[in-house]
Amino acid sequence: MHLLLRFAVAQPPAVVAAGFTRELFIALAPPFPKFHLLRYDGSRTGDTVAIELQAGPKRWRWTSLITANGTLPDGTHYFVDEGQELPAPLRQWRHRHLIEPAPGGGSVIVEDITFSTGRRWLDALIWPAMWAQFKLRGPVYRRWFK
Repeated sequence: MHLLLRFAVAQPPAVVAAGFTRELFIALAPPFPKFHLLRYDGSRTGDTVAIELQAGPKRWRWTSLITANGTLPDGTHYFVDEGQELPAPLRQWRHRHLIEPAPGGGSVIVEDITFSTGRRWLDALIWPAMWAQFKLRGPVYRRWFK
């Protein structure tokens, strides 16, 4: 299943890319489920990010590896995280973060996510919740990069 969201912000791509910090990662956490940051190395190739999600007494670990990062010839900055340990029912996770130069200045942050549970009907069922959680990032990005 695929999610694609775009958020315009005022800062140029290099500033936005440098602003992807531990503090921003925590600020982007959705309100539910409860979120505990276990490890945050950064957003460069080889870095690891690990979180624990909690709903009542149930806990799930989510560990992602940054598998690529860089700058494209058009000035787009990017990094890619891929799930290594995922909470059920997810089986696959690939999240491309693109920070594109916006016409007239600023940037567009692109959330390009591909995920799978291994069951198409379940992917379709959870897609709206995934979309909603990532849509909540827009106001955070706008405040962070004003």
